[in-house]
Amino acid sequence: MSLKSKIYRLLRVYNDVNAVRKGRVKHRTGRRVGGKITGRLLRKLFK
Repeated sequence: MSLKSKIYRLLRVYNDVNAVRKGRVKHRTGRRVGGKITGRLLRKLFK
């Protein structure tokens, strides 16, 4: 695992914890799910 991927993973976990503290878990999970779906659709389109 490269340094860049470790940093991204660490920041993702940190932001998840921050969202829980601020009570914005629904917003964050909704955006993450939407982003994953969009990424998969775009990948299929441009493959």
